Amino acid sequence: MYRTVLSPITRAAVARNARNVSNSLRVVRPVAIAAPRMMTVRFASSEAKNSESNETPAEETKETPASESAESETPLSPEAQEINELKEKLDAKDKELANMKNHYARAIADFRNLQDTTKKEIQKAKDFALQKFAKDLLESLDNFSLALESVKEETLKTNDDVKSLYEGVNMTRNVFEKTLSKHGIEKIDPIGQPFDPNQHEATFQVPQPDKEPGTVFHVQQHGYTLNSRVLRPAKVGLVKGEDN
Repeated sequence: MYRTVLSPITRAAVARNARNVSNSLRVVRPVAIAAPRMMTVRFASSEAKNSESNETPAEETKETPASESAESETPLSPEAQEINELKEKLDAKDKELANMKNHYARAIADFRNLQDTTKKEIQKAKDFALQKFAKDLLESLDNFSLALESVKEETLKTNDDVKSLYEGVNMTRNVFEKTLSKHGIEKIDPIGQPFDPNQHEATFQVPQPDKEPGTVFHVQQHGYTLNSRVLRPAKVGLVKGEDN
């Protein structure tokens, strides 16, 4: 009876013990396998720490200029910004003032030059306004000279009427010449002077041993000047040289 009763119990106990033993063996196996995994994990973590320790200085060195630039680019206070704007405006106004002074000085110089040129032109217009009228009057003077030269000296000595007429014409010519001289018209008298192409016009040449070649010995038609400008050149005869 006891054997029959205990045999199933003993079998159940043995089966339980076998299960417990197998369970204990299953738990130990992972522990033996997990040990090297932990070593590998620790080795990897040490390398990561070393790499992190090596990378931190580079990151710090990279971050330091940024911090310095951030410090250098600190925003200015409103008062400082207003002062800088006022300085910029003042510099711009100084430049504008310098340009305005330059333009003003140039304008004054141009105006003075314009005044001088205008005065000169007005004076020239006054001096030479009678040029055309004076040229027309020269023909009358030439007629007076021709009338006086046509009278012979013998006639003046023998005929009193011709002599008085001659003196009246001569006085009229002299008054006429004085009136013209008041207005700047002067006669050119080139007798005995060297030839000047600006004032003389040579019409003929004659050799004369007692005079220097190139000098004026005869006036065919008198010349005149208006305010030192040649109004009409004098037509003259020159002394011819031996080489010519």
